[in-house]
Amino acid sequence: MFIFLLPLKISKDVRNMTNYKFHDELSLAETAENLGKEAIKLGLIPSFVVRFFPDSRQFYIPDETKSEPLTPEEAYLQLKKLVEEAAK
Repeated sequence: MFIFLLPLKISKDVRNMTNYKFHDELSLAETAENLGKEAIKLGLIPSFVVRFFPDSRQFYIPDETKSEPLTPEEAYLQLKKLVEEAAK
């Protein structure tokens, strides 16, 4: 039995994956929740609601025209956009 060890060439995209604050649905939901708290502190949104279910979470971000439940992915993207725009 022979084992060959070859040098691995890792692309930039793979190396940058360690910079993400989440790696699965649970950590993504927690990151979205933290962004929501930050958005409230910055005065960007008046409140937000997180509904916990055994296998997932739903986010409600108040809006003047609608307030539909958001997945963790949708909430993360909306809240990240709000916080980044406020930082500019």
